Amino acid sequence: MLVRGEIVAFDSIDGDHVRGLNAEPQESSDAAFFRSLGLGKPYVEAFTARALNNGSTFEAELLASGMVTEDAYFGAFARFLRLPFMAELDGCQVVDTSSLDVQLLETRMVRLSPRNAMPYIAIVPDVASIERLKEALDASPDLGRDLVVTTPSSLRKAVWQAGEQRRTRQTLNALLDATPHYSARITLLGTQGFLLGVGAAILICATLFSPSLTFNLMHILTAALYMAAILFRLAPLRLRPDRRTLKLVEQSQDQQLPVYTILVALYREEAVVEQLVNALNRLDWPKSRLDIKLVCEADDAITLASIDRIQLGPHIEIVHVPFSLPRTKPKALTYALAGARGEFIAIYDAEDRPHPKQLREAYARFRDGCDKLASLQAPLIISNANVSWMTSSFSLEYSALFRRMLPMLARMRMPLPLGGTSNHFRASILRSVGAWDPYNVTEDADLGMRLYRMGYYSDVISYQTLEDAPTDISAWLAQRSRWFKGWLQSWLVMMRSPIKIAHEMGWKAYLVFHLLIGGMLLSSLTHPLFIIYLLTVGGTIITHGPASLSSSQLVLACIDTLNLVGSYTIFLLMGQRAMIDHERVMVGKRWMYTPIYWLMLSAAAWRAIYELRYKPFVWNKTPHTPVSKNK
Repeated sequence: MLVRGEIVAFDSIDGDHVRGLNAEPQESSDAAFFRSLGLGKPYVEAFTARALNNGSTFEAELLASGMVTEDAYFGAFARFLRLPFMAELDGCQVVDTSSLDVQLLETRMVRLSPRNAMPYIAIVPDVASIERLKEALDASPDLGRDLVVTTPSSLRKAVWQAGEQRRTRQTLNALLDATPHYSARITLLGTQGFLLGVGAAILICATLFSPSLTFNLMHILTAALYMAAILFRLAPLRLRPDRRTLKLVEQSQDQQLPVYTILVALYREEAVVEQLVNALNRLDWPKSRLDIKLVCEADDAITLASIDRIQLGPHIEIVHVPFSLPRTKPKALTYALAGARGEFIAIYDAEDRPHPKQLREAYARFRDGCDKLASLQAPLIISNANVSWMTSSFSLEYSALFRRMLPMLARMRMPLPLGGTSNHFRASILRSVGAWDPYNVTEDADLGMRLYRMGYYSDVISYQTLEDAPTDISAWLAQRSRWFKGWLQSWLVMMRSPIKIAHEMGWKAYLVFHLLIGGMLLSSLTHPLFIIYLLTVGGTIITHGPASLSSSQLVLACIDTLNLVGSYTIFLLMGQRAMIDHERVMVGKRWMYTPIYWLMLSAAAWRAIYELRYKPFVWNKTPHTPVSKNK
């Protein structure tokens, strides 16, 4: 932009970029508009420079600064153009079409058709178009009779409202209709149910005819699979953290940053809303290039009221998800995806406190990675590990998974069962694979597998997200049962065509999937059975002496002991080695509760079996409290 004398002139502003031009002899429309707004030349220069630097628009930078509200800015626009201003639009007057959601991405104009009045068009003008619009209105005064000025947020709100029924249908049915073999809507296909029934019948008959032999064979098989899953977890123990991307982030001087969308699904989260907004506002990314959506259930009045009490910036939008079943997080996220304006998308949970530079690192990795890099997983770190033995065990588990197991799988280019939060995606790929399955209650792991099956891969980043583990046993059990239920859903989806999917993924990746997901399920389900067997053997030895046991019983007892001790040891080694000293101090000696924690995992797994049968799509809600109340 060039400034001459007292006149600031703009020749044209194209698309998302503001370009300053030479001053003209007469005051231009944009300069006159700024004068009518009371916006001085220094501010115009400053916001224009920011727009050039960030690759955004003048309006985005001005509104992000908080100097002026949307209503004030676009109200002034309406007065300057001599058009009516409407701060609120009635979404019932917007005719829904299949292309309506384009206005959620590029908010320009929408046609409204009142029942007892002539149709009119609500527009969102900008500095880039003010010259052309002013000339058109001056040349054709009748044009203004059909136009009103509104704000971007009001226009988007009306579009969200107008298309909610269509959008809900698409959210629930798109994946099922397009690729039913990826959807968990049907728990068991006919062939799977038949084979399961045949297997159960064979097992019952074998037990009736030869109970001892059947028991021993089943025991050997489950013990061998349990051991295989344990040995697989030995590999990440010597893994060293890869922090090369952190240097890239520190050295990066990125400009012209893309829009980054952040989706946060909220349901009954009134206690942590303020903490969440503060954490998101600390992210190191220009607010003019942020598109944060707080995705709320439309009937969750308490959470919505809590949000209303907070002063949200123009970069934060509330998305109301109409009531429909199932009421799940993936359904809410997929619904909100229709309005995601970002080239990249991040997912956070209500209680999350992401590192301020996490978006920078994710963008650097996407920018330097190949086009097949679809998603990135940030490590999740438990910040309340010192509260109880349960939160300490949870912290050890997360440390092992996010800082040992997932980085190892990423280096091997194996499928990643993504965590439910701090996932970063290329928006185009996320949409192309069908987004999240609204019927899978562990949507993250399911999506990680689907991305791999469709030829993409996932990786990990280093900047962490802090969150708190449940402190109440009933809340923990409900949450973990939901996770196990979702993993069972994902496993059943992957087992619909085993041979075909193995060829699709590659046999190595397919085996890793079974060792990771299947091994986790099997070890949790069989863990108490091994303990019961060892207690039985121990009781027999005490009562009748070792001679009363057969050699096969002793061998099985030794194998079971090795499995149990090995599972505890690897769990602790993986978790503690990945921790920093401060975390180890927080855990202290609570690691001794590991056997009890594993029994709790088993209880959750068996509960998941029940829930999969009787309430497969029920989302067990985990309550959250602000950090200060956990300390």
